[in-house]
Amino acid sequence: MDGVAPVAGFGGLLKYQRERTGLTQQCLADHASLSVRAVRDMEAGRVQRPRQETVRLVADALGLRGRARSLFEAAARQRALVEELAAPPAPRGAIIGREAESETLTQALTGHGDRLLSLVGLGGVGKSRLALDVAWRVHHTARWSVRWAACGEPQAGAARAPFAGPAGTATAHGGLDGLTDLIEDRPTLLVLDGADDTVGPAVLDELFRRCPELRVLLTSRAPLGLDGEQVVPLAPLAVPGPDPDPERAMGTAAVRLLLAHMRRLRPGLALDPADRPEVAALCRYLDGLPRALEYAAGWTLLESPARLLDRLAATPFSLPAPPVTLCERGDLRDTLDEANRRLTDRQRELLVLLAAEPGDWSVEEAAAVSGRPLQDCRATVQELLLCGLVRLVPAADGARFAVLNLLRTLCREHRGATAPATGDRTVRPPHLAALAS
Repeated sequence: MDGVAPVAGFGGLLKYQRERTGLTQQCLADHASLSVRAVRDMEAGRVQRPRQETVRLVADALGLRGRARSLFEAAARQRALVEELAAPPAPRGAIIGREAESETLTQALTGHGDRLLSLVGLGGVGKSRLALDVAWRVHHTARWSVRWAACGEPQAGAARAPFAGPAGTATAHGGLDGLTDLIEDRPTLLVLDGADDTVGPAVLDELFRRCPELRVLLTSRAPLGLDGEQVVPLAPLAVPGPDPDPERAMGTAAVRLLLAHMRRLRPGLALDPADRPEVAALCRYLDGLPRALEYAAGWTLLESPARLLDRLAATPFSLPAPPVTLCERGDLRDTLDEANRRLTDRQRELLVLLAAEPGDWSVEEAAAVSGRPLQDCRATVQELLLCGLVRLVPAADGARFAVLNLLRTLCREHRGATAPATGDRTVRPPHLAALAS
């Protein structure tokens, strides 16, 4: 006899081996330093995948060796045939213009072995949608489980959870122990969406320690400063240049996304060649921000791209979410104000100076305009890039940058609003006061 039982399932095998050695559940629990309830639950099949350490303790208490021990451990690891890999939420639309970013992030998580990635950028730039695409790639191509948590503000009067919000992972899966029991040593991607200031470093450290094959993808509006955090800034979509070739302009990511939204509302839409320059200009005006482009597409049911562009130029930030779409509600001005509030005085001062400069600029030119040391300007521009308020501009002669057009508009409003009024008093609307240098 080699101690191999003619039974199926880990629970049945555990009971067979316990009875074969003449141990009661209480005796086995005592020898393995477990509770009787834990032994009872494993035998009853209520614990289908016990932790590795628990399996080791039980196997030692049963005195299992050789093939019997190997089969016992294999039965503990075996997944139920009806179980499927945990999947992320189902996407509700195609992703456009982020193919390269999605491929790069997927490879970083599954191929390069990065364990903690933070996808950062402005609200409405598409962080959640990109994270969802990466999650599905990891799930389908690498066959990993994906655990998704929508982080948010804690409920009134409640303590902040390790992953805050009513749908927080730690809460939804029965706390940290429940989450690690689900993951164990299986390849798993944990997505913490909207993790701004809600992730405790100690919790992540414990997760990584207990789950050696775990990878974590965060989305937030700014880097969280976590140990080992690999920061990936997500810029707005590429937009056509000021004098684009019409055919090339139609192939840029921002234009493709805008037209895709327009065609969902107006199937079979064929863009008039005369409208192409206005479509390109509209994408430039909105900085290629995906949420803004979705809003704009909704309003093209009522007015042409040219009329919409004229209206926005006359009344900046008058682009609410249209009622005909199911897109997330938000406000472009609030998005920029929120990002600005996170800036330090040093960052804000340089940003306001550069917003007044026409066109794009190099770091050396930024240093000349501001009078700051070159190294200080390099660091500040890097920080502004991570915040999403400055974007990289393709150039043949080196790296050049530009302040977002919408932020330039906000700064122009500020400069007009702060002009001396009657009695030499300065007027500063609350939503622009933070832009003061």
